[in-house]
Amino acid sequence: MPLASPVQAQQNDVPLQRDILIGLERDASLIDARVFSGLKPLIEPRADLTNVMGYKVDSTKYYWTYTEKLYKESLFIVKEGDFRVAIDPLFNFEMGIDPGDATAYSDTNRFYMNTRGFRVKGDVGPKVSFQTMFHENQGVVPQHILRNARRLGVMSGQGRVKVRNVRNLDFGWSQANVSYSPTQWLNVQLGNGKHFVGHGYRSVLLSDNSISAPYLKFSALTPDRRLQYTTWNTRLMHGVTQSDRLPTGDASESLFRWMRARFNHLALRLGRVELGLFEATLFRNIDEDGVRPFDPLELNPVIGINSLVNGFDGDHKSLVGFDLRVKVVDKVFVYGQLATDRLEDPRFAWQAGFRLFDVVRRDIHLQVEYNVSDPSMYMHDPEFSAYLHAGLPLAHPRGTNFQELVAILDVGFNRVLFQGRVVHAQYNEDPSPEWNYGNDLLKPDVPTDGGDGPLLRRLTFLDISAGYLFNPVTNMRFMVGLMRRDLPGVDDGLQSSYIYIALRTSLFNRYYDI
Repeated sequence: MPLASPVQAQQNDVPLQRDILIGLERDASLIDARVFSGLKPLIEPRADLTNVMGYKVDSTKYYWTYTEKLYKESLFIVKEGDFRVAIDPLFNFEMGIDPGDATAYSDTNRFYMNTRGFRVKGDVGPKVSFQTMFHENQGVVPQHILRNARRLGVMSGQGRVKVRNVRNLDFGWSQANVSYSPTQWLNVQLGNGKHFVGHGYRSVLLSDNSISAPYLKFSALTPDRRLQYTTWNTRLMHGVTQSDRLPTGDASESLFRWMRARFNHLALRLGRVELGLFEATLFRNIDEDGVRPFDPLELNPVIGINSLVNGFDGDHKSLVGFDLRVKVVDKVFVYGQLATDRLEDPRFAWQAGFRLFDVVRRDIHLQVEYNVSDPSMYMHDPEFSAYLHAGLPLAHPRGTNFQELVAILDVGFNRVLFQGRVVHAQYNEDPSPEWNYGNDLLKPDVPTDGGDGPLLRRLTFLDISAGYLFNPVTNMRFMVGLMRRDLPGVDDGLQSSYIYIALRTSLFNRYYDI
């Protein structure tokens, strides 16, 4: 199986964005492919980039420089010997309306997003690569997105928000890394970013739903590509609201309550099967007496040791599980995950799904998956060690105690792209902040007894869009779409029929379908 050529691939990450990763997963789904795609982002030399957006060869003749910049390549490219750097503007100019919104906003049911940013991506010889990406955003968003951002102080998957004039959101975020491969089998990264475990749209182990976090990562791949081991340290925050600040220090703004974490992932290729073993340990570094002494286990890179030593009911948060992909035939595979964070009186989250590529004709793809979480899964006592970062779940965006069915159809005709996505979820909510029925990761893992029980919710989310792809390097496209959110039993502000048009670059995932 051919892999990406050295000209195309140095040591940078393939963007962690579903539109781009469709091509990567399609190439990896071939029976004879030897690509591990269960831990993302992948570094370029470990992926087959033949059909991946932004990497596949475009042989079209554009004749003029400005059309090549619009349709084919980065805006600015500098090459000097073994040094190469590419610079691209990033943006999202979006306008929309919700004609049926009985809004709490005083003056509008019209929405917009104004995003400006840039990406710098480069290589220093064949062994060192770097990239950085920044976004600055101002906008007015549908109420269900606004309410969640105001409650948590953060925009899902992006960054901390400031709310101006009741409804105007202002937020910025960035990510960056340096990637070094001293040999073909070892890669080392230092950066600020996100990771995703699994082959699905969601993950019950680790997803990119939360915001970027600093990390130091080591990843080893055997020469026969049958085993890949990855371990990384990171620093997380419990939340980013005023109540999450530490009551220490003389600064005008105290630090947010933080914790260090260790993630380990072992991937094995067994014929048509890719099996991934996963372990996460979130260390409680701060208690009522202040910062605790350093725990040497934070540096332990061996999977399983931290969970065996710390257990599942102590101060530290442990989560273990596995992800699985089985290739049925070329371009067809089934996948699944299982996670648990408690062995005594166990509780679980699991996932099952399938993906079909090039159905009937090329560029028609179908994905269907089912996700389930038991009550109180991912929660912890104290709540400061729950499985979240900056108030956002580290695994499934819904958090805990849910059932969800997702179906996604992608259709492409050269540069014209269509997508339909349906999410149907059933989940529980606490009737008031005083009650705790195992539904909220921001509460301690000590469910209350009595009462009338939680409130049952049934959510249906429909997202239909059509777009024209201009530049695959930044996934720049013009889009029109409709997002319909239906949640019976709540006020009209949490229902939405959002019609929008947008001109955007898209190098990361946005999860507004919860």
